[in-house]
Amino acid sequence: MQKYRITVGDQIRDLPLIPISDDTAIASFVLLGDDAMSRTAAELLIKKLPHKFDYVVTVESKGITLAHDLSLLTNHPRSFVIRKSVKSYMKDPLTTTVDSITTQGQQQLVLDGADAKELQGKSVILVDDVVSTGGSLQSAEKLLKLAGCQIIAKATILAEGDAAERDDVVFLGKLPLFNLDGTIK
Repeated sequence: MQKYRITVGDQIRDLPLIPISDDTAIASFVLLGDDAMSRTAAELLIKKLPHKFDYVVTVESKGITLAHDLSLLTNHPRSFVIRKSVKSYMKDPLTTTVDSITTQGQQQLVLDGADAKELQGKSVILVDDVVSTGGSLQSAEKLLKLAGCQIIAKATILAEGDAAERDDVVFLGKLPLFNLDGTIK
């Protein structure tokens, strides 16, 4: 299997190349369970983010560990997770849809109504593991604006493909897209 090496701080990973279409492959970066990578990335991102904010928010699921680490390292006792389905415990959830490069078809994004009330009027940092098309971040932004909070920064560990040219997202490294033969597009 072909791989692509990334380095984030002192963490080095060889990511497998996974086809996602007839002519494109991605380097699969899975943060869940990679606690050393999450902690290192959080420590590095803190240096690039505003110092004053109320909460960290992420989209389920691969950004959860990053949001957790960022919250704890900045002395914020709580973070929020935008879910991918309505749960039975939710009251008055806010919903929207998103298309993601790593998920087939549309998926739903959901912010619990109780979380929306707590976020109202607050300043937040929106985080995820990787930004590619930006669809997940854009849909999350829509929900957070509906909740009445202010997004003061967006941050990811890696920016994939054209997302590396964005100036509205803080990131630690670039991740190219690949042809099926493993060459960079």
